[in-house]
Amino acid sequence: MARSSTLSSPTVVALFAAALLFLLRPLNAELTADFYAKTCPDVSSIVQTVIHEALESDPRITASLLRLHFHDCFVQGCDGSILLDNSPTIKSEKDSAPSFKSARGFGVVDKIKAAIESTCPGTVSCADILALAANASVYLSGGPYWTVLLGRRDGLTANQGLANTSIPSPFDSYANLTSKFFAVGLDITDLVTLSGAHTFGRAHCKSFTPRLYNFTADGGPDPTLSPWYLTALQKLCPPNFSSSVLADLDPTTPNLFDNHYYSNLQKNDGLFQSDQELYSTAGAATVPIVNSFSADQSAFFKSFTRSIVNMGNISPLTGSNGEIRCNCRKVNES
Repeated sequence: MARSSTLSSPTVVALFAAALLFLLRPLNAELTADFYAKTCPDVSSIVQTVIHEALESDPRITASLLRLHFHDCFVQGCDGSILLDNSPTIKSEKDSAPSFKSARGFGVVDKIKAAIESTCPGTVSCADILALAANASVYLSGGPYWTVLLGRRDGLTANQGLANTSIPSPFDSYANLTSKFFAVGLDITDLVTLSGAHTFGRAHCKSFTPRLYNFTADGGPDPTLSPWYLTALQKLCPPNFSSSVLADLDPTTPNLFDNHYYSNLQKNDGLFQSDQELYSTAGAATVPIVNSFSADQSAFFKSFTRSIVNMGNISPLTGSNGEIRCNCRKVNES
């Protein structure tokens, strides 16, 4: 069943502010593939080794690390701000609505940072670690490998308020999704492609139960949920669900990075409302892209390597801006 979508006034104001920040971003330097060729030539292999070890005991970790890169870049650019803990001067983005008690993988980032520091002290930024970790995570899960552009520096601030309004939500309408992507310079193809990251990982019941109960005016569920999937999700997450229960984002191949996400949408088996909006919104420009990626995994992979680089290019701090943090969880002491 198709549905229409509108954009709320408060969201418009918040997204206009985000778009203004994007337009005012520094453009003084470019990221390069060989940024650490001389100063830390083994950085990519170090990152991949740590993640490979973590994956042996935590099948969710690769999806979690990719999500950190996503949440980082959508809030004042790819500057490692998602990694900052609360302090007298920092209001952590970890406590924002999109990340609170759901963003994870910070301990693995700490291990990656420690391993790099032992080899190349004071050289590799935490923002670049997130970009490299995203690449390794996708590759180790069966997805494509791409050339990661590097040279980001770490921000000195966090912006919890912006995180609350700029990061796409699992409850977002089609209009909200497109506006949030446009606000950071990403387009419709980037939206569909990067949403494909929901082909692996897990989600808490709270992120999709509003679709299961009292979604419609007459108290029914979201009509764009297939009957079998609705039944399965209601059994997993009853109204009094446990906060510890997790659902696979992709019910077919939950730990693999593949194109099944798109065929799930075609069957009305998208877990999040925001996912299904890409296919079930009447007349949406995203529908033919979903169909294309469902039919051709190589097309999805090729597009993903472009879109993830596009996202990684959002407002990076370069040159003398920012710093190289010694500890990804806090800014350096002066």
